[in-house]
Amino acid sequence: MYQKLIKRLFDLTVATSAFILLSPLFLIICLLIKIDSKGPIFFKQRRIGKNKSEFLILKFRSMKIDTPKDQPTHLLESPDQYITKMGKFMRKTSLDELPQLINIISGKMSIVGPRPALYNQYDLIELRDEVGANDVRPGLTGWAQVNGRDELPIDVKSKFDGEYIVNLSFKFDLMCILKTFKSVSTADGIVEGKTNND
Repeated sequence: MYQKLIKRLFDLTVATSAFILLSPLFLIICLLIKIDSKGPIFFKQRRIGKNKSEFLILKFRSMKIDTPKDQPTHLLESPDQYITKMGKFMRKTSLDELPQLINIISGKMSIVGPRPALYNQYDLIELRDEVGANDVRPGLTGWAQVNGRDELPIDVKSKFDGEYIVNLSFKFDLMCILKTFKSVSTADGIVEGKTNND
C-alpha cells in the first residue's frame, strides 16, 4: 500500500511544493551558472530507473563542458580541473541536485530510494538486481547516501540498497530524509576524484 500509492503521493506533494517554494533560488542559481562559465544551465545524463528503464537525470551543471562524459566524478583524474567555481559550491551543498525535483514530479524518481546508477555501471546494476533495488524508483537521497555516499565501494552501496528494500516504509523514508539534512549540512561522504575504494 505504501510503496504503490502513498509513497508516490508523498513524493508528488513534497516535490511540487519544494519546487514552487524554491523557484526564486532556482532562478538565482541559473543566473550564477551562466555568469560563471559557458555552457548549458542543466546537465543531463543517462541513468537507470525502476525496472532498469533508462531516463535522463537532471542536475545543475557544475562542471566545464569539456569534462569526460558518463563517468562518475569520484573516478575522474584531478576532478578539480573540471569543476567550476559555482559548481564547487553547489556540489558541497548538494544544490546541483535540486533539478531532480522535476524527475520526481514526472515519476522517474522518488525522494528516497537507491541513487540511480549510470547506464554503464554494469557491476552496480547487477548487484542491485540481487537485492531487488532495481525494482523501485531511484531516489534523490537514499540509505546508502546517508551512510557514506561517495566513500562507499559498490558492494557496500548495494548492501545498503538491499537493506532499504527490506525496510521500505514511511518511517524508514522519513529517517533517511532527516539523516540527509545532517549529511548535507556537514558535506559528509563527498569525494571528488579517485580514492582507494575505486
